[in-house]
Amino acid sequence: MTDALKRLSDEGVAIWLDDLSRKRITSGNLAELIDQQHVVGVTTNPSIFQKAISSGDGYEQQLTDLAARGVTVDEALRMITTADVRDAADILRPVYDATDGVDGRVSIEVDPRLAHKTQPTVAEAKQLAWLVDRPNTLIKIPATKAGLPAITEVIGKGISVNVTLIFSLERYREVMDAYLAGLEKAKAKGLDLSTIHSVASFFVSRVDTMVDPLLDALGTAEAKELRGKAAIANARLAYQAYEEVFGSDRWAALERDGANKQRPLWASTGVKDPAYKKTLYVDELVAPGTVNTMPEATLEATEDAGEITGDTVRGTYAQAQADIDALAGLGISYDEVVQKLEDEGVEKFADSWNDLVKSTQAELDRLTPKEA
Repeated sequence: MTDALKRLSDEGVAIWLDDLSRKRITSGNLAELIDQQHVVGVTTNPSIFQKAISSGDGYEQQLTDLAARGVTVDEALRMITTADVRDAADILRPVYDATDGVDGRVSIEVDPRLAHKTQPTVAEAKQLAWLVDRPNTLIKIPATKAGLPAITEVIGKGISVNVTLIFSLERYREVMDAYLAGLEKAKAKGLDLSTIHSVASFFVSRVDTMVDPLLDALGTAEAKELRGKAAIANARLAYQAYEEVFGSDRWAALERDGANKQRPLWASTGVKDPAYKKTLYVDELVAPGTVNTMPEATLEATEDAGEITGDTVRGTYAQAQADIDALAGLGISYDEVVQKLEDEGVEKFADSWNDLVKSTQAELDRLTPKEA
């Protein structure tokens, strides 16, 4: 066994776990990962909660109580999910304190069915922050067109945000602009900027999952050479954009007032293609000031076989751009790929949430006391 996780952390990559369940909390597993595997944060999404709650482990008593109270299924789900996030935040509180609020964070997502509605997203973000009531929470808002002004408004209220479902470089720049605009709003209100944190979740593996079949269909030697390169190239160019924005005069003015950089977070880092090394999207995306949120299988693979050799992002921008340009040369539209990924990402999370609503409603119906 290597100490690749420690080396990754030492390179300035914060290791977050992309998973949460009540069993993981109550069994002590989460505390163990923090203590032994350098985990300093947790991300959740509707798919993760759908899997956790549907498994049933640890939720029976709370569901029984909620059924007895006759609450709606939407209220029940928010009571269940915020309880898990609150407990995980408490477990991570020492990390939050030790890092001055940079890490020790737990993310919870606004209802994905609101992804294309700005004001309902803002209202939901405020409600979630109130319900969880922990300073080390991040409210996840999707990087849709409607999500961008919501990000600015929520940041402007002093609520820390994890911007999710980012696939395109153009949209990522819009996300960073929304964050800076939110900080400027907060500054105008006299809020303490040092208490506001944000990460921008740039999705990785799904890019290859969509591009590789297009390359396979072409079947040329040039197409084969590009397999497995689009996702990493896209993420590396995102880091280049991050360096530009957070090296600007606009940012410097906010930094002087105590503002925190919005860190790039590599999401969807589990490898989907068995032909690729399991740690591909960890080894090739090592850069200071980033977060890599990993499913447990990727965390274990990195611990066992990760090859952390230093910064693998800076200095690669020209090659990354060449790889993206090569896709265009083969007739693969970058813009079409990333837009389809965003549309599908929102739809998948909404589908997971709808599945969770149905299964939870069935449990509430089963557990509702029968009238005497």
